[in-house]
Amino acid sequence: MDAQSLSWVLLVSFLIVLLLGPMAIPLLHRFKFGQAIREEGPMRHQLKSGTPTMGGVLMVVSVAFTAWRFSSSPVTWILLLAFVGFAIVGLLDDALKVVRKKNLGLTARQKLLGQVIVVVLFYLALYAKGWHFELIIPYFNVPLQLGVLYLPFLALFMVGFANAVNLTDGLDGLASGTTAIAYAAYAFMAWWDSQWNVSVFAMAMVGALLGFLVFNRHPAKLFMGDTGSLALGGGLAAVAVLTRSEIWLALIGGVFVIETLSVIIQVISFQSFGKRVFKMSPLHHHFELVGWSEWKVVGTFWAAGLAMSILAIYWYVRP
Repeated sequence: MDAQSLSWVLLVSFLIVLLLGPMAIPLLHRFKFGQAIREEGPMRHQLKSGTPTMGGVLMVVSVAFTAWRFSSSPVTWILLLAFVGFAIVGLLDDALKVVRKKNLGLTARQKLLGQVIVVVLFYLALYAKGWHFELIIPYFNVPLQLGVLYLPFLALFMVGFANAVNLTDGLDGLASGTTAIAYAAYAFMAWWDSQWNVSVFAMAMVGALLGFLVFNRHPAKLFMGDTGSLALGGGLAAVAVLTRSEIWLALIGGVFVIETLSVIIQVISFQSFGKRVFKMSPLHHHFELVGWSEWKVVGTFWAAGLAMSILAIYWYVRP
């Protein structure tokens, strides 16, 4: 598949979200599917209360159609299994938040169980495909055989990244922009390795995210909700698995890793010493509270994600 074909994938996916957005936003308003803002967050975020949420559904529709249209293959269906599966868990969480009119959907245990079920189904699909359950160590290209340990690794890996993207989704355009950059990096890497089906899926994600950014950029007219953030993270991890580049995702998705670490550090520090390292976690809220504008935080995080993705690609393709 050449670059022109991938450009068509991006364009079709982008246009689907762009066309569906103006129809979805008033519909979500009519049914009062508005975002509830947590009280402990920055005060200025309370102005965003009631902004339509569950916009992730638009991306699911767009990516599913585009990937099926341009690359209907077992690999495509396996990727969609992970992507749509995590989206369903997020959709249930979002729906409960809307019904309860507060930022409380599924319990942590229920959400974790749903995500683990999706991972197990993804694992079984890989097993049926005859997948070799191993990790490829960068530079050395040595396969590390995990055997039965691959399933718990996969659960930690996919659930971890799904929730890392979910944590990052706290400012207008932050998660959608950073994941678009990460998916673009994987689209190129998959294309470089002649993994056309994975490249098509990743490029469809880029198109859908760019279309969503039209409505999600500051000031956002539409939020993706957990429907979108969990799906984006789970899909990104699935792409890393199918390209056998799980370890590379730590760099390509470095923004998500740092956001998650900021939460872990904050919790450990407060529980152990009664002190906070950051004014608020995840990290993007810390920068807000030190006086950065929302656009400055988002732009800085986008730039960091782009720099890490370019670095990863450089190391990945060099002989």
